[in-house]
Amino acid sequence: MVHVLKAGTMKNYYTTEKYLQRFLLKKRKVKDLYLKQLNFRFITDFEHYLRNYKNSKNEHVLNNNGVMKHLERFKKIINLAIKLEWMAKNPFKQFQLKYNKYDREYLSQRELELLENTEFKVERLERIKDCFIFSCYTGLSYVDIKELKNIHIVRGIDNNYWIHTKREKTDELVKIPILPKAWSILEKYRTIKEMDFTASILPISSNQKTNTYLKEIATACGIHKNITFHVARHTFATTVMLSNGVPIETVSKLLGHTKLSTTQIYARVLETKISEDIGNLLERFKEKESKIA
Repeated sequence: MVHVLKAGTMKNYYTTEKYLQRFLLKKRKVKDLYLKQLNFRFITDFEHYLRNYKNSKNEHVLNNNGVMKHLERFKKIINLAIKLEWMAKNPFKQFQLKYNKYDREYLSQRELELLENTEFKVERLERIKDCFIFSCYTGLSYVDIKELKNIHIVRGIDNNYWIHTKREKTDELVKIPILPKAWSILEKYRTIKEMDFTASILPISSNQKTNTYLKEIATACGIHKNITFHVARHTFATTVMLSNGVPIETVSKLLGHTKLSTTQIYARVLETKISEDIGNLLERFKEKESKIA
């Protein structure tokens, strides 16, 4: 699967493998098992081990959804073994993966404006703030912004500038019209590398550093939310697009999702939008009544 899955995804599979190896050594006192020895009991014991796993500081490492992610990867590998006819029985047959549903974090219009209007004298914070805001107005993920080059900026069918790129995660082609606020950030950094078509346009740090700096930025702006770079994508879907009446099908296309159901996870119908839609409905009722009268 090394040639099929992205490096980030493979890294997650290796982590699951490490947990399995530790589980075998600690609970089964073996380094390996035959596939035919895997049963429902093995799955539930492994789940219990993951839920109670503690790091060197004696802290619980995994929440429920983290545990389910590891079991989901393990299940995919077992399914592959069944397809290859290496196993007769599926130990996951009676096992259900149960994820907890969480409201995805995103910035409100007020918080986004607060961020935009805050200027940082520390260059590293100003740079990351710009990259984050750029993502809020384009929906591009961290890795797609890191890979963004001059060659990806083209004239669209409306003669305005668009971003034409492939999503690193899914290889899905995305075409995104560049909104004015995103364009001003591009212009700020693009002029420096105008002639270099191979260099990344935006000066983004490593993923870990970026998320650390974002916490500093949020605190400085008085935003009391746990902000990671991925929050920008949710902000784009919810605050910038859906709350301004852009249809979910268009948002899905801009985010480079292959399924509409994926976009529905990001997007919740905002209370303000419900209020606005009901307001419009009441206006239509009034119009009909006045025509009848």
